[in-house]
Amino acid sequence: MDDLRVGVIGCGRHARSHFEMIAAEPRVRLVAIAELDDGRRAEAEQHLSVPGYSDYRRMLDEQDLDIVHVVTMPAHLKAIVLDCLERDINVSVEKSPGMDSTETQDMADAEATSGARAIVSLNRRYLPEVLAVRRLAREHGGTVNCGAIYNKALSATSERFDSLLPPPIISDAIHHVDLLRWFAGPSEDRASVPTEVYSVVADGPRPVEHRQNAVIRFDTGAIGSIESQYGVGGRIQRAEIHAQDFSAYLDLTKREKKVEMYRSTPDIQPRMVGAQIDEPLDLDAVGGAGFNEVKHFVDCILEDRTPWSNLKDAVITMKLCEAIRSGHKGTLDL
Repeated sequence: MDDLRVGVIGCGRHARSHFEMIAAEPRVRLVAIAELDDGRRAEAEQHLSVPGYSDYRRMLDEQDLDIVHVVTMPAHLKAIVLDCLERDINVSVEKSPGMDSTETQDMADAEATSGARAIVSLNRRYLPEVLAVRRLAREHGGTVNCGAIYNKALSATSERFDSLLPPPIISDAIHHVDLLRWFAGPSEDRASVPTEVYSVVADGPRPVEHRQNAVIRFDTGAIGSIESQYGVGGRIQRAEIHAQDFSAYLDLTKREKKVEMYRSTPDIQPRMVGAQIDEPLDLDAVGGAGFNEVKHFVDCILEDRTPWSNLKDAVITMKLCEAIRSGHKGTLDL
């Protein structure tokens, strides 16, 4: 089998992880990049030893590409993604997939009439640690409750590129909003659907100092909660998942993920007493320590399967983010 030929549009900070995942996947080969900024483009050309284009359309015209990673600001994503899908090129879409759920829906509609597939870079779904604890929760009857914290100090980027970004809960903390849907999902390859949202918004006085807390009921019966505060002390990204007699707490703040797990056996232990699980997570059962969204996307392309974080599914996450940001209280009709 020939390697799948990959192009990347956008060589900013977020592109670095995409380049790393592409380089680590033996079934793909990076053949070209496109970037408007002359300095970034020249640096990427030299570092990656591939041709660079200032106009991504020239890259699409001149290179025979199987996959394109679109890693641009959300305001620029839609037009580029539509160009790729119209050419039947498989596309990886950086989060957030557009400025709002309407743009995400437009991209999903284009994918439905295209001969290509798309995946949204909601990468928490593909962390091996997340997949492993989610698997254990299903073995204990499924998730009954899950929670996430996504806090950050103020970002100069958010203020400088305000017109190119939706609110932070959509452009950034969407990762953990989506993680709640994934934790509460009914099966290995499906996320849950929110049916009720109760959100409280209490922004700070500075620009983009957005703060919101929400409780969510999902169609699986699980309850989720999200805390997302901008303009606080620092970057904290944590999550937890609970099932019958099982709990896991994850610190996802740094590259090295930390997981604590607990299990209770009421028929053996005194009531209300559980024990920490000492054995390591079985990462091999969920694709191995190196599993990521690129590996999953390649599997889906070669095996004609729908990616977990496809555009149609991402519309639901986008609408949930919008409901949280708007302070929605009550039934969410999706």
